[in-house]
Amino acid sequence: MIGGNVLKLHELTIEKANELLKKKEITAQELTEDILNRIDECESKIGAYVTIDKEGALKSAKSTDEKADFTDPLAGIPMSAKDNICTKNLKTTCCSRMLENFVPPYEATVISKLRERNAIILGKTNMDEFAIGSSTQTSFFHTTQNPWDLSRVPGGSSGGSAAAVASDECIYALGSDTGGSVRQPASYCGVVGLKPTYGRVSRFGVASLAATMDTIGPITKNVTDCAIVLSAIAGQDSFDPTSSDIPVDNYLQKLKNDVKGLKIGIPKELLYHEAVSKDVKDAVLNAIKVYEDLECICEEISLKNAEYAMSAYLVTLAAEASSELGQYDGIRYGYRTSSDYQDLKDFYKKTRGEGFGFDVKWHIILGTYLSDEKYYDKYYLKAQKIRTIIKKDFDEAFKKYDFLITPTTPTTAFKLGESSDDPFKMHMNDLCVSIVNLAGLPAISLPCGFSKGLPVGLQIIGKAFDEAGILQAAYAFEQNNDYHTRRIKERMV
Repeated sequence: MIGGNVLKLHELTIEKANELLKKKEITAQELTEDILNRIDECESKIGAYVTIDKEGALKSAKSTDEKADFTDPLAGIPMSAKDNICTKNLKTTCCSRMLENFVPPYEATVISKLRERNAIILGKTNMDEFAIGSSTQTSFFHTTQNPWDLSRVPGGSSGGSAAAVASDECIYALGSDTGGSVRQPASYCGVVGLKPTYGRVSRFGVASLAATMDTIGPITKNVTDCAIVLSAIAGQDSFDPTSSDIPVDNYLQKLKNDVKGLKIGIPKELLYHEAVSKDVKDAVLNAIKVYEDLECICEEISLKNAEYAMSAYLVTLAAEASSELGQYDGIRYGYRTSSDYQDLKDFYKKTRGEGFGFDVKWHIILGTYLSDEKYYDKYYLKAQKIRTIIKKDFDEAFKKYDFLITPTTPTTAFKLGESSDDPFKMHMNDLCVSIVNLAGLPAISLPCGFSKGLPVGLQIIGKAFDEAGILQAAYAFEQNNDYHTRRIKERMV
């Protein structure tokens, strides 16, 4: 009993758990054991995890308790990581048959940074195979269900991470975001997901999908926790030449700054797109009213080339994914065919044919075509020119506005099995988020309402390396509603 209430440890935020740990009202081991029990209770329904390291988590928790130093807000806090983020001596499979039993000999920089802070790693979360997908239905292992409605997807490709946070099977999680894969599942699961600026967080040790768009970001229960996790993982890394040396802001310090007078742009091409449902549009418009009540200046704007963004994104994704996935050949590591083969070419064909799922093979074939020297200028090069134009559109918008607001997703979470045989239709779920990856900008998704009992996400887009600004704007909105807390009472699990 704490404060006269029965305390459910797994429902704690990072901030609250840290407070109790510092006061010695709970231990890291008690917190970890409670969440492991929660995993035992939920996993048969949710399927958020592919690997659970119970022994390792409890060992880390005991060690952290012995140190008895909870100065760092992440010390003793149990978390999970998407299964494309390398964890030393713990399987990292990308949820593919190709890497079904792969155990990395090294650790991703983001994991190393968290371990240095005595974070407790519970395990690895389910995902679309090699992060290609928007539903977490293409995993080699199993499908993940949405905690709000078990008949619906949690989103993807970081669906396992979002579902784990939403169902309180961890306190926070890491995901990867190449075209919305942190923000879209965060929206569907009613939690907070942040995509940092490209280069803000090291990608070393993360299985690459599209090298010019991949980012790593936190999925958390509220905005404050998001600021805490980002502070821990952000910064330059000598192992990642694309990481930036721009200093990291004090995100927590700036979180509560007044938003009065800030200028908000609302891109009409995204808010009023025919794919955006009425309920989602209405929830976003209501969110805008909240900002107006906070004395922000809100105006509709035009991102005049937004209509070309999805095409440019799909071409870039396929071409770069085809290149990145070429390393999985069954020779050095990973799955290799047990079938008879005639020569090396036949060996590659059978290994990759058996080792990859449909969506991955579809992107490899399409990407190989788009990257061929005959078509390179016509497709990939043209897509990069469109990226440049879109980036200029954002640059122009940010000359006048502090940040932009859009829906995170056009609809709420769709039913399991819907659109699974139509890759292009599936990608339309990323309409409002993939454009941000093309431009390399930071963006956050947070709950802004509900439609038929399912959460709706609000996306706030900021200038490059202005994560502090979008966190500030998100925090101000969050303080004026209870959308981020309602999952505890309203979810199915």
